[in-house]
Amino acid sequence: MAPRHIGLFGGSFDPVHSAHVMMARAALNELQLDRLFIIPATRSPFKPEQQPAPDEVRLAMLKAAFEEESGCEIERLELEREGASYAIDTVRVFVERFPEAELFYLIGADHVPTLTQWREADALAKILTFVVVPRPGRPEVEFPESFAGRCLEGELMDISSSDIRARMREGKSVGHLLPPAVAAILSKKQIYQ
Repeated sequence: MAPRHIGLFGGSFDPVHSAHVMMARAALNELQLDRLFIIPATRSPFKPEQQPAPDEVRLAMLKAAFEEESGCEIERLELEREGASYAIDTVRVFVERFPEAELFYLIGADHVPTLTQWREADALAKILTFVVVPRPGRPEVEFPESFAGRCLEGELMDISSSDIRARMREGKSVGHLLPPAVAAILSKKQIYQ
């Protein structure tokens, strides 16, 4: 039977952390997704100067973080493209792959105000529903007028990859913010120090 509910979870995942895993679990359960594709970006169009960790390292961390999560699949298509990663290009691939499925796109709540600036934002707004988990202590998420949006009820966690990288550069502990298998990879690779 063809999947009816597909989730797309894009991001740099630099590094993937516990809030990413929690958001994936919440989406699988609350949206009753048949599959959730985790899609690491080559480079964010909003951060062109930022060079993420090597693709192989981010892929290894993602596999470690999600290997026990049934229904999750790591998708490499943005890594195989050159240049910045645009959601509309990826979404169109999934529309073609799963023409009958309802598509949900998971993003961090901090990205909601930028949705109207995304490439072909009007087309994205017509194709899918955006999904977030609000961060604790932050204002309620309000989606731009033309965008279908939904908040998940998953456990609120205020963790960001940029904070983790900063903590690691300062020599501070981050193990409590990461899935154990990801923490083990980072302690071996030491890419953010």
